[in-house]
Amino acid sequence: MTDFNKFNKAFNLHSQGKIKDAEKIYKEILEQNPDNAEVLNLLGIIKIKENLFNEAVDLIKKALSIVENSYFYENLAKAYEGTKNYKEEIKTLKKACKLKDCGFEIYFLLGLAYKNNIEFKNAEKAYLKALEINPQSEKTCYNLASLYLFLNNPQKAIEYFKKCLEIKPGDKEVLYFLSLAYFRIKDYETGEKHFENRLCRQTAIISQEITYPNLIKKSKLWQGENIFDKTLYTYYEAGFGDMIMFARYLPELQKRCKKIILKPQKELSELFRENFPQIEVMDLFYDENEFDFDVHVPFLSVPYTMGLKNKQIFTGHKGYLKAKKEKVAYFKTKFFNNDKFKIAIKWQGNTYYEKDRVINVEAFSPLFNLPDVKIYSAQTFEGSEEFEKLSSKYDITDLSKSFKDFSYTAGALANIDLVICSDTSLAHLAGAMGKPCIVLLPYNYNWRWHMDLTHCDWYDSIKLFRLGEKESWNELMIRVVKSLKNI
Repeated sequence: MTDFNKFNKAFNLHSQGKIKDAEKIYKEILEQNPDNAEVLNLLGIIKIKENLFNEAVDLIKKALSIVENSYFYENLAKAYEGTKNYKEEIKTLKKACKLKDCGFEIYFLLGLAYKNNIEFKNAEKAYLKALEINPQSEKTCYNLASLYLFLNNPQKAIEYFKKCLEIKPGDKEVLYFLSLAYFRIKDYETGEKHFENRLCRQTAIISQEITYPNLIKKSKLWQGENIFDKTLYTYYEAGFGDMIMFARYLPELQKRCKKIILKPQKELSELFRENFPQIEVMDLFYDENEFDFDVHVPFLSVPYTMGLKNKQIFTGHKGYLKAKKEKVAYFKTKFFNNDKFKIAIKWQGNTYYEKDRVINVEAFSPLFNLPDVKIYSAQTFEGSEEFEKLSSKYDITDLSKSFKDFSYTAGALANIDLVICSDTSLAHLAGAMGKPCIVLLPYNYNWRWHMDLTHCDWYDSIKLFRLGEKESWNELMIRVVKSLKNI
């Protein structure tokens, strides 16, 4: 069999996904012709697929030493991306840009590489060049819009998300992220409508269809119609912080219906029950035969369904949750019977959503030098293993083992003078209770804190500190400590 026939056979096997068979023949060809650039490149592609990126780099670099073309550079760049060697990836793609056959894909990959290497202005230029070559590229519009959202330029993000929708109308993911861009500029009237496309909403509804298949069939999703004589069932769909933040709407929601049945996460059930005694708060899902409701709605859809507009969204920002007196007294006796200024800290939330919000515990060390201050850890679950790094050096008391649920956390916070934490559920609880709180935001921060960080629209008692573009958490904490000394 000639090399030409072997190549065709191997390429067909490769195209069919029969990688091992194709690889075997490719290697046979190279034994006879070690300088077959096309086969070297194809073997490199196989190694990329097998996550053997260093082997891929060697193979494709050899192919490029024989024949230089943009396709080989593109594959070499992908191999470097696999090793997270973004600097070499950028060098490779810039070489490809000098070739006559350089096209859209090279500039698109260059945009990704620059973004991964934290060179945002260069990423923007590369994406714009890719769009110049292919104005109908939905993925480039999406990546550019996401970059602008990351860079806190929601107006530009909106522009390019809209271009995505011109190319691919009705894309739910694009509509969801478009809603976050509108939220960032506090245009909730527009954003809420698009926010209904969020994935967790669909997941929440599906979970209810599984749990209460017969009830969901006979009841309907509440669309904002009059339900004064109806029982409304509303249920969680996102994190603890989201549920606490949106709990501000429950008093108004109570006025709109005969009865509310609320299903939060079980960790929040007791806190909500203590604060909203007229609402039936579930700990666990009820048996379908013993449960009944007329309409249902995911909890994060409540403000949209109630028709709240822009400034109405921020109702209840003066504090709408309280701790039970007995729990406040319990924590005071056990932990807080001293005359020092009491600061509770938390450095990590749920990393499933965003890893940028994790703060290295050593960054809190400047707090321990403040006079007449006592530091308490409110870190629970994921990240609590980091407590030892502080406790081995400083006088810090761990509160978390006394937190059976959020009602106990609230009891502890009632005794605290100040909370300093990452963007996490503890911040929302402190804000909802009207407790002074400093929230430490990453450079790429969540939509809900908006553009003007000199104040917090959701909670009067929260002050926001954002990480600078090249600032470390330690440096940010020094700024926080200086502000406390001024106070």
